[in-house]
Amino acid sequence: MWFRRDLRLADNPALTAAATAEHLVCAFVLDERILRSPRMSAARVTYLRQALVDLDDRLAAAGNRLVVLEGDPATTLVDLARAVGAAAVHATTDHTPFATARDEAVRTALEAVEVPLESHDGTAIVRPATVLTGSGSPYQVFTPFHRAWKDARHDDPLPVPALPPAPDGVPDGVDATDHPLLAADPLDEPWPDGGEGPARDRLDAWLADGVDDYDDQRDVLAANGTSRLSADLHLGCLSAREAWSRLDRRRTGQSTFATELAWRDFYLHVMAAWPEAARTAFRPEYRDLPWHDDPEGLQAWTEGQTGYPVVDAAMRQLRRMGWMHNRARMIVASFLCKDLLIDWREGEAHFLAHLVDGDIANNNGGWQWAAGTGTDAQPFFRIFNPVSQGRRFDPDGDYVRTYVPELRDVPAPAIHSPWTLSKDDQDRYGVVIGQDYPAPIVDHAEARDRALAWYESNRR
Repeated sequence: MWFRRDLRLADNPALTAAATAEHLVCAFVLDERILRSPRMSAARVTYLRQALVDLDDRLAAAGNRLVVLEGDPATTLVDLARAVGAAAVHATTDHTPFATARDEAVRTALEAVEVPLESHDGTAIVRPATVLTGSGSPYQVFTPFHRAWKDARHDDPLPVPALPPAPDGVPDGVDATDHPLLAADPLDEPWPDGGEGPARDRLDAWLADGVDDYDDQRDVLAANGTSRLSADLHLGCLSAREAWSRLDRRRTGQSTFATELAWRDFYLHVMAAWPEAARTAFRPEYRDLPWHDDPEGLQAWTEGQTGYPVVDAAMRQLRRMGWMHNRARMIVASFLCKDLLIDWREGEAHFLAHLVDGDIANNNGGWQWAAGTGTDAQPFFRIFNPVSQGRRFDPDGDYVRTYVPELRDVPAPAIHSPWTLSKDDQDRYGVVIGQDYPAPIVDHAEARDRALAWYESNRR
């Protein structure tokens, strides 16, 4: 069993298939191409290390263990298969372009020693390429996809299989608890522990106390109104199919959360059908947009120094904890792409470099939605106003005060437009705009007009 983004025992079709053998070797490969990539965040590395330790503990309790290898899977897995006399290698299908190319290389290498690579679905709730339009093509818009997706076959989650023992002669592998490739600088606000055990505890807690209020609380930036399960789903410590199956979709909050899980499936289906979308605009008319080269604007955005408090709070939250509220992701993405006219791929890369839940399909889908370049994207003329967004979704200013302490004494609603304060009020609240906190780097009204004209004149 070659574990990748399926670091769990429950509802794992690949593991269930592999466990029918007389002996089973469970392996994970530390791949420097991934772990040393500039798009691999410290938060994700830390979560991965914790998840591997948790998986090893759970395998040990079931009478097996995890062998952690280091190197190119096309070499290390062939060597392991030879060493133990493997009859097959089982893995969960991954649909990103990198994973597809890697798996083909591994498949070819294993075939040379007459060992098949058996791929199993287990990342999406409903298998990609099975939810199709009447003409047999994949959906490009979420709403009709969702209608068809709900009517598609949803298999029940699989139980944890009985695991056969490992054979003799299995190499020891490396220590995942103290390996250089899994070392990462700690965050100011460490993410909760990774692994199937903690993930299942979080799901239980969310279903018991949280999900029923999801419809009302999910957009409140200062509230703990979202599931915080995204990292668990990304690395497969939690099965999306199990999470979906445990929801009572007759209840409003749970139905809304189920729709969010369907959005996750939608972006996985899109990535599987159009892998080129990982690198370029999904919509051809937006593939040659002359995005602005604005290093200073990009730096102000990444550092949370734009002068727009809700944008800056979100970007600082990302750096502090490797995570950002989903509403905030939409706000900062709109600001980068439309107020600054900076290429959405810059934002996509920055998110992947910091997010604990950095997922290629979902991150790409979200950024292209915000930029207006993707499947089912928001129209290019829909441009978020960072002031009104802040006042609507952080009405008391608590989210801003948490991450922008320079503004802690500014009352709402002025906290979302502090440059409008008089000099006397700035002195009273202890924040001089342009000195203690930056003035806005763009005027939003002017930037909006510029963006509308730019998109209209440049789309093909």
